Amino acid sequence: MRAGVFLCIYAAAASLRLGHTNMIAVILGDISNPHFSIMMKEIENRARADGYGSFLMNTNEDLKTEREAIQSALNKNVDGIIICPSQQNDSNVRYLLDIQIPFVQIGRHFDLPGASYVICNDELGGYQAAKYLLDKGHRDIAMLTGPSYISSAKERQAGYRRALKERGVKYRSRLVRESSLIDCSSVIEDMLGEKLRFTALFAFSDMLAWEAWTSLRKFGIRVPEDCSLVGFDNIQSRFSIPFRLTTISSYKAKMSTTAVESLLSIIRNEKYLTGKTGIVIDTELVEGETVKPLIPEGSR
Repeated sequence: MRAGVFLCIYAAAASLRLGHTNMIAVILGDISNPHFSIMMKEIENRARADGYGSFLMNTNEDLKTEREAIQSALNKNVDGIIICPSQQNDSNVRYLLDIQIPFVQIGRHFDLPGASYVICNDELGGYQAAKYLLDKGHRDIAMLTGPSYISSAKERQAGYRRALKERGVKYRSRLVRESSLIDCSSVIEDMLGEKLRFTALFAFSDMLAWEAWTSLRKFGIRVPEDCSLVGFDNIQSRFSIPFRLTTISSYKAKMSTTAVESLLSIIRNEKYLTGKTGIVIDTELVEGETVKPLIPEGSR
């Protein structure tokens, strides 16, 4: 027994001395969101397959908590970090660059030299969602977006605007509303209180789409009969849900495993990448039951 304990202590000491613990930290925004939970599971499985352990820290989308999580990871002498940055500013990502620890951004990104990232093609996803609704005859398409400082929110809105422009539909800023990432009920209430006309709603995430659905229902607005709805993330790919949301698949599993592979590549090269290194994974629209074709007034 003593020999076994001694060997464990010796191995741990050796790993610290050599600078390798075969552990990576995963720092995510909100683990209560199934999108992040699914990603963590995929990261953990992929890392384990290569002999690496992983542990999760939740930031609640707070910059100070994010810095504390980074410090905690460094105190544990991790070999690298996968982080979904909170993005109020880039100070924490710059800090990771300054201390030269291998890291990869996932889901969101800052365009900084040496700051690797793996993201989905958010601009394409926004375009696919809006184009699908336009193809179904909708012209008054509201967008429920995330905070403007988040890269994915900006890029999805850019895709939404590109689709409108292609069809000659005027962009109306009043139809685009910013929301927190967890609660949009007050935003929906404001839109309805202003008597805005919209026959379809594109939400930043599936979580916000479901929240919007609940809020619309409180005002007697039916989905999809009165308002079509499109989300983003395809969370339902891992759950059995009786009424399926039309959504954009961000390929969470591929994004997560690619992030691990990218991080391990940086770690094993024993050098730090120079220049911007980004991997962008294309999105795909997944049809559900929440979009109804709009019948033109003259054809009724």
